[in-house]
Amino acid sequence: MAIMKTSFMRHMLKRGILILFSAMVAVYATVLIANMGGYVDQIIKSEIYMTVSQSVRQNPAFRYLNETQYKKLVEEIYNNELRRLGFDKPFIYRSFNYWKDALTLDLGRALFLSSESGSRSVRLIIAERLPHTILLFTTMNIILFFIGLVGGLALSRKYGSVLDRVVTMLVPLSSLPGWFYGIFMILIFASFFGILPYGGMVDVPPPSDKFEYALSVLKHMVLPILSWLIAYSFFYIYSRRTFFLMFSSEDHVDFAKAKGLPESIIQRRYVLRTVLPYIITDFSLMLISSWMGAIVTETVFSWPGIGSLLYAATNALDGPVIVGLVVIYAYLLAITNFILESLYGILDPRIRTEGGEIGIA
Repeated sequence: MAIMKTSFMRHMLKRGILILFSAMVAVYATVLIANMGGYVDQIIKSEIYMTVSQSVRQNPAFRYLNETQYKKLVEEIYNNELRRLGFDKPFIYRSFNYWKDALTLDLGRALFLSSESGSRSVRLIIAERLPHTILLFTTMNIILFFIGLVGGLALSRKYGSVLDRVVTMLVPLSSLPGWFYGIFMILIFASFFGILPYGGMVDVPPPSDKFEYALSVLKHMVLPILSWLIAYSFFYIYSRRTFFLMFSSEDHVDFAKAKGLPESIIQRRYVLRTVLPYIITDFSLMLISSWMGAIVTETVFSWPGIGSLLYAATNALDGPVIVGLVVIYAYLLAITNFILESLYGILDPRIRTEGGEIGIA
């Protein structure tokens, strides 16, 4: 037992180092991509030069300067500004500074975007939007997860039935994204019937009462959630149903059936327990992905979350915001991956470590 624990800890240490290394590489690649290999810096330098030039030109104290003196003064102020911002150094040097800041969550200041309070702190901008995305997309994915789990388990007991064939026929609905159905939901329930809002997160002006405010937010969540349920419910039910059918053919399940155990006990103890590690993995990754929101869905419904922030940052070429969003996602994914690796060894008694590798006992 002690040897197995030592091997497991050694394996988890190796996995942790590998996951951390992967996250670091992903963050540096994001720094390079977000800055387009230094091209964004050239754009920023051009904007700095234009700003300096205009400020000097409009300053009454410098109106008597001739053209040569004017250019010399602009160049001097421009170079001082570059040194102050660190743009006087090569991009490859600054990319490692960006990388170090990103890894330590020193996300810096946005170039163009700002928070509702007017702050340009990337950390504050993301912190302001992240709860909105968590609220909407985590709710969506939790509902979808349990619909898929319960529906798939129930449908696996009725393989080949009329209900099974109907669900199979409806799976192609998932070939279209949730935002596509969202457009029709807006046309039907907001435009035609007028019973639900077109978009946004809360009524304008927002209700002052907390209970009414919560009801307003829930009302604005109905259409986005409904569009995703239409788009993905049947796919999740079908995929879980197929998954449960695969594990229902295992030898230990056949043995339980031969013992004459009730179908409900077989499904719960012998099928569901076997797939528990995979279910936890799927559920965890769904939650993490929901934290990053969906760009098009948030844009269609004017939801002020991470997805719409990423869209705005991409359009504005705001590198610090893009890097900040990817860094947070990379850390969340790495931490989740490491926790899942630990849970596998706890939940599945068949897993043990031999020589640092996962093996089946």
